[in-house]
Amino acid sequence: MVAPEMIARKNGSIIIISSIGGLKGSPVIGAYCISKSADMQLARNLAVEFGPSNVRVNTIAPGLVKTDFAKALWDNPDTLARSTAGSALKRIGEPDEISGMAVFLASRAGAFTTGQTFVIDGGATIM
Repeated sequence: MVAPEMIARKNGSIIIISSIGGLKGSPVIGAYCISKSADMQLARNLAVEFGPSNVRVNTIAPGLVKTDFAKALWDNPDTLARSTAGSALKRIGEPDEISGMAVFLASRAGAFTTGQTFVIDGGATIM
């Protein structure tokens, strides 16, 4: 883990990529959702532990993004329509729409941000 080096130099940003699955239950992928929720709590706990050394820890929780991992949810047009129907933007996210938050959190602009979960989901969790 990178934390010991960051703690030694009194500066750093750890970004955990989680999922909106950690914000809701599921009758199908419950264990996955539980693990994603644990990511979010891990970030909060590590933010408390590492904060005095100026090491920040945050989580990004994407919704459905066009990745190989989620290919089964977007590869078929009918499946994609069902997968995106429950989001405000009615579309799948692109990887570069997630990366901007990571850049912010890793940069000086995000230097006063720690212990947070940033949801980037096209409005899926508000519907």
